[in-house]
Amino acid sequence: METVPSHSSWAMRDKACIWHPFTQAQTAAPPIAIVKGKGSYLYSEKGDAYLDAVSSWWVNLHGHAHPYIAEKIGAQAKELEHVLFAGFTHPQAILLAERLLAALPAGYSRVFYSDNGSTAVETALKMALQAGDPRKKLLSFEGGYHGDTFGAMSAAGKSFCNRPFWPYLFEVSSIPPPIFGKENESWERFEKAIDSGEVGAFIFEPLIQGWGGMMRLHSGEVLDRMIQKCEEQGILTIADEVMTGFGRTGVLFSCGSLKAAPDIICLSKGISGGFLPLGATIAKESLFESFLGPTLSQALLHGHSYTGNPLACAAANASLDLLLQPECTAARARIEEEHRLFQQKWRSHPTLLRCEVIGTILTIEYKIGERSYYNPLRDRLLEFFLQKGILLRPFGNVLYLLPPYCISPEELHRIYSAIAITLEEWLW
Repeated sequence: METVPSHSSWAMRDKACIWHPFTQAQTAAPPIAIVKGKGSYLYSEKGDAYLDAVSSWWVNLHGHAHPYIAEKIGAQAKELEHVLFAGFTHPQAILLAERLLAALPAGYSRVFYSDNGSTAVETALKMALQAGDPRKKLLSFEGGYHGDTFGAMSAAGKSFCNRPFWPYLFEVSSIPPPIFGKENESWERFEKAIDSGEVGAFIFEPLIQGWGGMMRLHSGEVLDRMIQKCEEQGILTIADEVMTGFGRTGVLFSCGSLKAAPDIICLSKGISGGFLPLGATIAKESLFESFLGPTLSQALLHGHSYTGNPLACAAANASLDLLLQPECTAARARIEEEHRLFQQKWRSHPTLLRCEVIGTILTIEYKIGERSYYNPLRDRLLEFFLQKGILLRPFGNVLYLLPPYCISPEELHRIYSAIAITLEEWLW
């Protein structure tokens, strides 16, 4: 294989050795090599600045290269970089668990660490299947997304993004989510599934579906009823808050706005402020106690080499320090207010199917082609915004904003102005 000279650009060197996620390498444009980040911006090797309007896949809460989080990671690196988490523990993991449990709704008592959103969900599924009846099916919402490991893919049901693996996924029952205006259909399908006696656990993304559902909002009231009915019938419930956690929907955790409390909550993405991989699966004490017994075989025999990594936990604790400050709460409220002003102005525009806001998330759907990740509008939108120095990553004909909390009103209005061009000046 021909080697690339070391003096070549980072983008050229990447092309010779990297396999990128969610990318068709044969047709994709060369990747943009980012060499620096600060605040809401990413800077390329060519010196171009990109306003990160999607928090780099939803992970960055407080801005790139935040000095406070970097300082805390550096201090921890000088003390302890890693220790196996079976039979050992360390202060950062304990402190983080205590703080997460204090921030979540009452009733949770145990934190199981992993590496990312998929593994947080995978852990939850193993908990539910081992504690419950493994012969019974998992219930989930159609159009959901829970990750790319096999259990997480199975939990979402068959979709365009896991089609090559359909023969290998375990069977689930799927029902429509309680999207506003279609709540009755969802509830009727839910009742039928539950009353069949075949469901052992129910997994859902609370209030809004992310990647798989293309940012679709749904009714918290109906979701509450679903959780309550599961609880009455001894069916375990799993809330996938990988995307919604840490203030994205306004409240710290979407489950905090519900009356009913699911048995398990899965967290990742924003947990470390975008600095290091980390996942957490939060469980109630009754579930934890169901794994207690005199033999090792009764335990949850699951884990990862980097479970509870001290550097990742230190980053998460530092991110929580920032998240819990009044200034951050005010920043999230300001972002939502700006989004709603945009929504009021544009929601009835003839080129839009919908314009929705929840917390710091703004979603618009263009009235062109079918709702599909493969809609060619995606590439056109992506290139347009990159030329404007804005990083947005559309889902086909669906565009969303999910910015870091440090974004300024001026930066938000710069994004809104670019979107307005696609609505008013493009020839549809």
